Formats: sequence, structure tokens, C-alpha cells
Amino acid sequence: MITSNHNPKIKLVRALLSRARDRREAGAFVVEGVRLVEEAVNSNWPMRFVLFDESLSERGKSKVERLTSQGVDVEEVSTSVMKAMSETENPQGILAVLESAQLPITNSPSFILIPDQIRDPGNLGTLLRSAAATGVQAVLTPPETTDAFAPKVLRSGMGAHFKLPIHSMSWDEIEQVVKSAGLQVLIADMDGQSCWDIDLTKPVALVVGNEAEGASESARGLASGKISIPMSGMMESLNAGVAGSVLMFEVVRQRNRK
Repeated sequence: MITSNHNPKIKLVRALLSRARDRREAGAFVVEGVRLVEEAVNSNWPMRFVLFDESLSERGKSKVERLTSQGVDVEEVSTSVMKAMSETENPQGILAVLESAQLPITNSPSFILIPDQIRDPGNLGTLLRSAAATGVQAVLTPPETTDAFAPKVLRSGMGAHFKLPIHSMSWDEIEQVVKSAGLQVLIADMDGQSCWDIDLTKPVALVVGNEAEGASESARGLASGKISIPMSGMMESLNAGVAGSVLMFEVVRQRNRK
């Protein structure tokens, strides 16, 4: 049992939870909680090691037994060490260090999401969760967007990371992807054309910018148009997570109607 916060595994976990740079350099990230560990296992995501403590639920213990039988490096830690590591107020007694693998982007994708300058982890996680639910084929994150594998994004994504190709790219790389796939690039914007009046059955890349600044100049230079959400209430706008989700589900609605 690990009882010291100075253990190399514990130090690695704390570094991965704290800094995007450490995640990039180590080529790894951390998921916490039974649900996310289950999602990783069910997706056959490559694991480095798993840590758990005595507070783990029966459901979690069965997962630990399965991982141990599969030869995964599983080790128990003290409850104090788990609490000191955890990013949550009430740790569920398990976390896993996973490899920073990437799911491949399908050839000729017809539905892509570009979260541009999204810096709030909750909004990005919501966008990823909705992207997985609506069949988005790839999420391309430009340099100005927060790290998709940060702890809060992972929690908000609720397992979307294990179902979606999520690729961090420069704008030049993003341009190459969308042009080679022949995608129309539409920016979510209050002044855009109503999503009800745009043909979203055609191949599309949706750009969702942050609430304060909107889309970046790089995104605007790539865009072929702007798209908006009709609203009859008293509010001028929606937050980025909600707005992007509405637009993604509008794509699904139109394509299912064909």
C-alpha cells in the first residue's frame, strides 16, 4: 500500500492533474471516479496504472479485480493519499493514469466540431459530450482552446473522450482537414443566418467561439458563413456549451429528416 505523498506514482498523478505541460511531456492524463475508469476500460484505452483506496464501492472493486486479472498495474493507497491527490471534494476511491492516445479521424468526415478559444473547462466538456451524442466525427481544438484532457473537462465530458477523435491542431492543420474534406465552415454567431434556414445536411464544420470574444480571426478567415440560433425569449445569447449543443442537434435533426 502507498502511504506517502512522495511516492513517484503519486507525484506523477499530481503533476498530470495540475498542468497541461506535464500531460503533454508525459504523454498521459488522469481520470477519476468509477464511471470514467469504466468508460476507459470498456473502450480498451491503454492504461499505465490504477490507484484505489478502501472507500471504493463494490462496483469499483469488481472493476479493480478485473483490471488486476488483466495484468494492469493496480495498487492500493491510503485514504489520506487519495484525498490529497484528488481534484474532487468527495473522491470515489479510484483513479487511473492513461496514455494520451488519439482515436483516428475517419476519411472524408462530414461533421466536425471546432471549439475555438473555449477556455472554460465545463463548457468544453459539455461540447464534447454533445459531440459524442450527435455523431460528430472529430473535434479539432486550436491552440487558444483549453486542454481537452484537463480534469474538469474530463469530468464534464462524462466519457466522451473515449468515443471521439479529439485532436489538438494548429490553424494550418485545421484548414488542411476541412478543405480536404470539402466542409463548409460555419461560425456560431448572433448575427448569423438562422440554423433553421441553412442546409446542414451538407458536410459541415461548426466553429463555436467563447462568449466574451467570439470566434478568433483565424477561424473567421477560414469560415464560409455564420450560423445563429433563433430565440424568442428575453436573452441575447446562450453559453458556448449550450449554443454548440443546440447547433449540433440541429445537424442531427436535419440529417435524420432526409
